[in-house]
Amino acid sequence: MNVLIETTTPYSDQKPGTSGLRKNTQVYMTQKYYTENFIQSILMCIDGLEGCTLVVGGDGRYMVKDVIQQSIKIAAANGVSKLIIGQNGILSTPAVSGLIRKYSATGGIILTASHNPGGPNGDFGIKYNIANGGPAPSSFTDKIYQVSKSLQSFRICPEISVDINTIGSHSFTVGNNTFIVDVICGVTDYVDLMKEIFDFQSIKSYISSQSLKLRFDSLHGVMGPYAKKIICEELGADSSSVVHAIPLEDFGGGHPDPNLTYAKDLVDQMKEGKLDLGVAFDGDGDRNMIIGKNGFFVSPCDSLAVIAANHSAIPYFRKNKVVGFARSMPTSAAVDHVAKDLGMDMFETPTGWKFFGNLMDAGKMSLCGEESFGTGSDHIREKDGMWAALAWLSILAHQNLSAEEVIMRHWRKYGRNCFTRYDYEQVESEAAGKVMQLLEAAIEDQSLIGSTQIAVGKSYIVQLMDNFRYVDPVDGSVAEKQGVRIKFSDGSRLVFRLSGTGSSGATIRMYIDSYLSSTDPSLCDPAADILCPLVEIGLKISNIPALSGRTEPTVIT
Repeated sequence: MNVLIETTTPYSDQKPGTSGLRKNTQVYMTQKYYTENFIQSILMCIDGLEGCTLVVGGDGRYMVKDVIQQSIKIAAANGVSKLIIGQNGILSTPAVSGLIRKYSATGGIILTASHNPGGPNGDFGIKYNIANGGPAPSSFTDKIYQVSKSLQSFRICPEISVDINTIGSHSFTVGNNTFIVDVICGVTDYVDLMKEIFDFQSIKSYISSQSLKLRFDSLHGVMGPYAKKIICEELGADSSSVVHAIPLEDFGGGHPDPNLTYAKDLVDQMKEGKLDLGVAFDGDGDRNMIIGKNGFFVSPCDSLAVIAANHSAIPYFRKNKVVGFARSMPTSAAVDHVAKDLGMDMFETPTGWKFFGNLMDAGKMSLCGEESFGTGSDHIREKDGMWAALAWLSILAHQNLSAEEVIMRHWRKYGRNCFTRYDYEQVESEAAGKVMQLLEAAIEDQSLIGSTQIAVGKSYIVQLMDNFRYVDPVDGSVAEKQGVRIKFSDGSRLVFRLSGTGSSGATIRMYIDSYLSSTDPSLCDPAADILCPLVEIGLKISNIPALSGRTEPTVIT
């Protein structure tokens, strides 16, 4: 097999965000060598590239199969020894992390734009995970960006073509090297890992004895095959328990984001009261939403806190000592109360799973989560949607209660952190910048400190306002300006930040977190009612409606 060196022109916009390089699909399709340039840039940043093993897979969205073929040709030409590829190109992000760790691979290339829409007019993304199975740190992605800006050529072996629809091993001679492509079932290894963590027999018995009616909605993303195998075949649930299970290139025209807006079909079905537990996953399977009977919504913040408080219901945590918990800064402090009660270390990090990975690798933390529907543990180095669902089934079986009853019991012990997030998507970048500049100016002059903010008959005293700065306790690295925080004297918070996961414009996110004690008479009131005053205060302080031109958020979670 011959290796060719193709001349190319560098691009100036290939800077990876929190989760890789996400762009509109048309960017990858229409700009010559755009994909090839970025893959070559990744490979050039890998230490020990020649002779290494990489895992490659994606969420099944439009272009995944084509980009896998390109990745095979470029990897072969750059001296990679082996690629492990999911059949049909399908591998969930948690599965990739598990495969990297199981087979001691150097890293993995994941083709996904996560919860963003797919199809020719949707989004596409490429990200790199390192040897621990987690997302590449900023130092690595910065290096990719620097290489991409000056790249003049890429290496490719155009003669290689692999049937990725059929399981099997393929061997090629490239120059003096042997290049192997193993096409594997993307589900098997992941299911084996889940069996090591959870007591499948106990969960199966519980589902059967309670005649539990489940609804697992994969939103036509990658999790369909995993849900069918685990929920139906392994745990014995009825085949109707798994819906939208066929991965589609455009996710069936939907938005594969498991929240109350984009998974509305599931929410409506749960409100009918005929189903006991509903779960939705995002496009690449790392996010999850839990819905109880009658449409009872389990917020991701509460989900993390409940799993932490009941971690002993999971065999993995009975075998492996739990050493600490962590959450992203915007996530509510619900899990903090559990950590204090259990005497566990608690870490607050910037948004991005790579920060959790450092803590896990250092043995400082075992369980973590983000308010953006991501929960996970140290079994891998990614958030894991199916893991979270199985954790909930374990807890329900252990307590023999409904999801709502579990949450109510939790609130009566720890109190309630009432939480919501307002997303203003695809705001003009300049307008979004003005919102953050206004907030940063208030930090600079400290004009809000000590002020009393009043809305809907409630008053709050501003105690602190800053832009979150994180010093990693493991390697000492510093992450600046990770989100504007406004803390009030009663423990309530407002957080503002720009999201790095969109492919165009900017997403402004406003997070609202208010704590109610376990004896507060409004403990079980609707979250919207409890948080209404803080929402109004947040909109007034940030001036989002006027500066963004948006009178309503795109999504409320």
